[in-house]
Amino acid sequence: MFSLPAAAAILAAYLLGSLSFAVLISRTMGLADPRSYGSGNPGATNVLRSGNKKAALMTLLFDALKGYVPVLAVVLFGARWGLDPSVAAYVGLAAFVGHLWPVFFRFQGGKGVATAAGALLGLNPALGGAVLLVWLAVAFTTRYSSLASIAAAFCAPLVQALVWGVDASLLALVGMSLLLVWRHEGNIRKLLAGTESKIGQKAAPPAAHAKASAHPPRHVHPHAPKTGHGRKGHRK
Repeated sequence: MFSLPAAAAILAAYLLGSLSFAVLISRTMGLADPRSYGSGNPGATNVLRSGNKKAALMTLLFDALKGYVPVLAVVLFGARWGLDPSVAAYVGLAAFVGHLWPVFFRFQGGKGVATAAGALLGLNPALGGAVLLVWLAVAFTTRYSSLASIAAAFCAPLVQALVWGVDASLLALVGMSLLLVWRHEGNIRKLLAGTESKIGQKAAPPAAHAKASAHPPRHVHPHAPKTGHGRKGHRK
């Protein structure tokens, strides 16, 4: 199944996945680094917490495309290079892993939800659409992006196995799903504790900034009379 062209396609997909568009788009638009606020995750949901919907939408689109484009390229043109159809799934996994551990950003990446969705849509539009519907249903019902992502991750390999059967690509889907759930470990703890942020909830201001805003500095007029120990007593 694997060959030199397959290895080249997988490496190229990993490098494409390593482009952290949440960080790049935020820099371009003069926004704070998404790794510095909210959940600290460089992804569309956290960028949305900045209040900039355009930046969040662009992040979502480009993160999905870096999973979709390499997979679709293998699906459409892989046969010319002698690639097995299942290689497309591993190319999608490589792009997903690139998002999680990007070589260009010190291996500090996001959770890969949009990239995984893009890879599934490129691999099998029907499968990707079914998983997307699961995500939308859970997200609109609970307003928790993390819970929707976890539910969708569990459904992807299950739907693939039940509808299209078990093949060589299923292992890649299982690996992608397990990694995605593992990356949401912190979110799972917050969900259980009832402290998980909901979709559209803005990030809280930094503690120092919030404290300064709550207690603004007191300005003293230069000609105001001094009081207390600073005032000398009058002689009788």
